[in-house]
Amino acid sequence: MTEAGFPDLLKVAKVLKSNGTHGDLLVGFRGILPEDLETEEPVYIYFDGLPVPFFILKFETRGSSRAIMHLMGVDNLKDAEEMVSREIYVDSSLLEDIPDDDPDLIGWTVLDENGANLGTITGIEDIPGNPCIYLRRPTSAGTGTGESVAAPAAGTSTGESVAAPAAGTEVLIPLHEDFILSIDETSRSITMTLPAGLL
Repeated sequence: MTEAGFPDLLKVAKVLKSNGTHGDLLVGFRGILPEDLETEEPVYIYFDGLPVPFFILKFETRGSSRAIMHLMGVDNLKDAEEMVSREIYVDSSLLEDIPDDDPDLIGWTVLDENGANLGTITGIEDIPGNPCIYLRRPTSAGTGTGESVAAPAAGTSTGESVAAPAAGTEVLIPLHEDFILSIDETSRSITMTLPAGLL
């Protein structure tokens, strides 16, 4: 137990957005799989510097790194919106074999080879042999015009203009090593060159 009487807490997830109008939350996990969570135990979310326990009333997995969660006391859209972007913690003693060096990519920015913002990572889909990331497109496409993003085809040095999805939409793209140019932990950004038509 900590000095404040709380257990030693480990960050395992982040509230990505509200889901529906009845207080459900879409949650992205890091370091553990959603099914590893002890749903009969409380999770903790910090308010005013203190961890507040919440019991889980509903838990439904969505892929390998996300879940729909309903917490006791979060009963409507207004309550849910207050939870968005908050980190979720659990009692570390309830978890085993959590890798300390597992990268938490949720919230990182993806840039193209010219430094334009392609979007923010909101989740990871650990497909065997083909890990992918959920990328939420920025409200501005990052090119200054918001109209299109140039992405070079794999194995070429030139790109084609491809129509960008609507601002704020979410796309699933492969996190393939051939597409990754650089990773900057300081700025929490990944620079990638994506094949034409992928976005």
